[in-house]
Amino acid sequence: MYEAIKNFNKQFECEPKIENQERLKKREKFIVVGMGGSHLAADLLKIWNPYLEMIVHKNYGLPDIQGKYLKDTLVILSSYSGNTEETIDAFEKAREKNLSMAVMSIGGKLLELAKKHSIPYVQMPDIGIQPRSALGFSLMAILKIIGEDKDITEASKLARLLNPVEYEKAGQSLAKKIKGFVPIIYSSDRNMAIAYNWKIKFNETGKIPAFYNVFPELNHNEMTGFDIQKSTKNLSRNFYFILIKDSNDHPRIIRRMEVLEKLYRDRGLAIEIIEFEGQNQLYRIFSSLVLADWTAYYTAKQYGVEPEQVPMVEEFKKLI
Repeated sequence: MYEAIKNFNKQFECEPKIENQERLKKREKFIVVGMGGSHLAADLLKIWNPYLEMIVHKNYGLPDIQGKYLKDTLVILSSYSGNTEETIDAFEKAREKNLSMAVMSIGGKLLELAKKHSIPYVQMPDIGIQPRSALGFSLMAILKIIGEDKDITEASKLARLLNPVEYEKAGQSLAKKIKGFVPIIYSSDRNMAIAYNWKIKFNETGKIPAFYNVFPELNHNEMTGFDIQKSTKNLSRNFYFILIKDSNDHPRIIRRMEVLEKLYRDRGLAIEIIEFEGQNQLYRIFSSLVLADWTAYYTAKQYGVEPEQVPMVEEFKKLI
């Protein structure tokens, strides 16, 4: 895990290749089907390009949308391992409907199905890391499949611009601060995928509970759960709030963050402000997530748990 974080930027050197490319249909609409770490890159891509017409589906089968829309859409089946049962089910459903399809994976049954049925696919590098750690590979694969070669060139710059080691000390420091607490990550609605990524890194790498929410919705409900009263203060003391600030957010969202920070601090709640760095949007996204990686990694270390593997997920799969 340490090496995966340290060398994360090198993933953007990847040059994806589409096999069966002659069968890849040109489309302007996309559905990305993926579970866990396999859909995270698509979520982040929608922050980078909010005008992209892309639905992220995290379930069995396909989204409940009209058949005509489906016929005009490229269904991208994303499973890092290639063995995710929900994604394989979606593959079969898309094939039954004779939809335009593409696959991205490192191997497994999904890749075997793509080869068997001559479906276009990108085989991502298998370097022995977890799906949540392979966001660079996943992003480059999606961009290649949807035909965004200019964006691939832009993303490849992160191999040079982003230095994960620069964020290690900050992540280690933040891990120390949140020890003994349950983190709650807040961001703007437009950056929800980043807050969600922070949450799952705490869950999967740190092996601790973590939650997230977004502005402005949380100002209408969740925050009132932390209006500390004598009878509830012991509950609220268990949480540590991480507030992700982005100068590109709506001015009223920024103001809401400032006011909420004051209200929480006035009530004695622990809160940390994480501000995006740099002018490059992709850099801002991925530097934040590298910080999340280091924080979760050192969280695992200080609790004495193994940071990379997810044994409870494997146990669950066996039981179902």
